[in-house]
Amino acid sequence: MQRTSWKYLLTLLPVLLTSPIVWAGQQTIVPLWTGVAPGSEGKEAPEAVRVTPQGEHVYSSVHHPSITVYLPADGTASGAGVLVIPGGGHREIWMDHEGLNVASWLSQHGIAAFVLKYRLAREANSTYSVEGTELADAKRAMRVIRSRGVEWHIDPQRLGVIGFSAGGELALLLTTRSEPRDSYPAVGADTIDRISSKPSFEALLYPSIPKGIVLSRKTPPAFLLCGADDGNNVSEGLPKLYLAMKHAGVPVELHILSGVGHGFGIRAINPSNVIDWPDLLHRWLQSLNLLKAQSSG
Repeated sequence: MQRTSWKYLLTLLPVLLTSPIVWAGQQTIVPLWTGVAPGSEGKEAPEAVRVTPQGEHVYSSVHHPSITVYLPADGTASGAGVLVIPGGGHREIWMDHEGLNVASWLSQHGIAAFVLKYRLAREANSTYSVEGTELADAKRAMRVIRSRGVEWHIDPQRLGVIGFSAGGELALLLTTRSEPRDSYPAVGADTIDRISSKPSFEALLYPSIPKGIVLSRKTPPAFLLCGADDGNNVSEGLPKLYLAMKHAGVPVELHILSGVGHGFGIRAINPSNVIDWPDLLHRWLQSLNLLKAQSSG
């Protein structure tokens, strides 16, 4: 595989809630709710972004959750879609190497991708929660995507989720706790919350693993990947999750990369044995027949 640089110098415009769609470069930002998101009433602090010395955009103070849309080029769509959830310890969001770069790769391989910017439960003075607010954002994102499946050329039965680190924890919660109704009421005449939020498949990369998850044969197929040198108990916890899924009857595939630590995502500086992990994911999706082109009928 030819090594390609995926580091983009993107400056994202703030989400303007008075408009249903905002353009950021060539990508589209779609707010998850029209107006104030449930649970964010009265929160007026501006969204914050810092740029690391490596050019990474790191977000915090998120009160207006949204998805950034990456669609395949015309004629290349496979019919599959993926909600991409970056990590950041639930205190911030590392948007580039675990979000936009991943979505770009997916869209270039025929898979529609949607990067979630979600409210953060563990930043200073937050009133949000992981299993309440953050999970509500992830569920809402799945429903918004499915509600526009025809427009975005997505088969609703082939919409999955990929999460990194804390985003992997949120992805796993999404696949195991997709109740038919949420703890917040539908806003006005909003019917989107009647749509299923359960992913059709999940990819968990060096995820934090929440306690108390319940696995069954109804749990979506899973792709698991981490580095052998991950210092956050992931390299030991992920094999345990693999065995638990296998024993529960969940189709699951596990990869552990030698000499690799935490937080690699898709970056130009990744070592040679890391840059090919998206190909492993792509082959896994093909093995599940998730990348068949939609029929023209």
